[in-house]
Amino acid sequence: MNVHDSEQMVELLGGQGYKTTDDVEKADLIIFNTCSIREKAEQKAYSELGRCRKLKLRKPHLIIGISGCLAQQLGAKFFKRAPYLDLVFGTHNIHRLPEMISHVEAAGSRVVETSFHDSVRSLGILALPRNGSISAYVTVMQGCNNFCTYCVVPYLRGREESRKLQDIVNEVVALADHGIKEVTLLGQNVNSYGETVNGCSGFSTLLKEVGGIEGIKRIRFTTSHPKDLSEDIIRCFAEVDDLCEHIHLPVQSGSDNVIKKMGRYYTSGDYLDKVAELREVCPDISITSDIIVGFPGETEEDFQKTVDLMEKVRFDGLFSFKYSERDGTAAVKFDNKVSEDVKGERLQIVQSLQEKHTLERNRALEGGVEDVLVEGFSKNCRDDVMGRTRSNKIVNFKGSADIAGKTVPVKITKAYLHSLRGELVWAKG
Repeated sequence: MNVHDSEQMVELLGGQGYKTTDDVEKADLIIFNTCSIREKAEQKAYSELGRCRKLKLRKPHLIIGISGCLAQQLGAKFFKRAPYLDLVFGTHNIHRLPEMISHVEAAGSRVVETSFHDSVRSLGILALPRNGSISAYVTVMQGCNNFCTYCVVPYLRGREESRKLQDIVNEVVALADHGIKEVTLLGQNVNSYGETVNGCSGFSTLLKEVGGIEGIKRIRFTTSHPKDLSEDIIRCFAEVDDLCEHIHLPVQSGSDNVIKKMGRYYTSGDYLDKVAELREVCPDISITSDIIVGFPGETEEDFQKTVDLMEKVRFDGLFSFKYSERDGTAAVKFDNKVSEDVKGERLQIVQSLQEKHTLERNRALEGGVEDVLVEGFSKNCRDDVMGRTRSNKIVNFKGSADIAGKTVPVKITKAYLHSLRGELVWAKG
């Protein structure tokens, strides 16, 4: 979501004559788009911001801003931590960015704007792809109504708001006209898309509509909530040809006691049933997930149930984290905190087990042929190109620039933990 928010900011600022640069020394405007869902992301934002202090001293005209969830959370308090800041704005105010920048330029005074609005006006900003881009993000809804006890999203992004289906379709058509082949539909909980729009049929209908747009070859979506993953959505993996065989389905814990305390409204059994349904409808589907270890009150027995669930599902990939307290969430007040040492031990167990499962799932592809959408040259070798399978695996193989943007069949010759190695079979087009 933050990546797409940043793309929309770039689009808005282009109208004021700003262009992006990879050299921070050349910048006249720096905006940090932040996340505060976990402490590590928050500390990284502070660290990056601190590096700009000396730059501001050398270039007094430099405008430094901070946006996103951390800006929404702290607001004007940020000026105490970083007095060289010029601009702080929250998640509902991206659309006002040109106006706020103009004010800083003209008056030289600070601006802070963290108001929530009845509607998030930036949702409909079309960020056209840069030259050579083949994939794009499309926000279909923002906010969350679930209020999981560990999560700050509803407080910093607001309540759920879905865009009108036709507006989304029109945006995807425009992206396809500019050469986009793959779209990722975004939302804090895409499975509940449409619930705030009168007469909207829901996420499965949206998937089918986007699946019929000429020029779009692949559709992905994130993130899903297990309790809202309906049979209609699951069937889309068989009924919508362009829908890729991958789903990110956060489970967070394998213990029903912990899941209940998290306010997730499903059980481990419910989750396993969803996985079974997905694999019945789409046997080759890649399933990734999130797991939090060390949630308040998590016992050794609770943790073992998480390990047991991992063994049953055998995820293709996993984002795993130690629980970190977020101000304003219900879990801050929970008793029986788990020590940092125990959290660290549990996280290491989860990550080691997941490495085993990921390598196992990747090795199962060796010797087979996968359709790979080529994104461009590999970062590590200019003789290689890289792309992704429909199941969202990265593949590196020998190739030339002329196949960028094309879908080609690649034989998988070697599996690694984070990528696959392959050989081009023949150009598919």
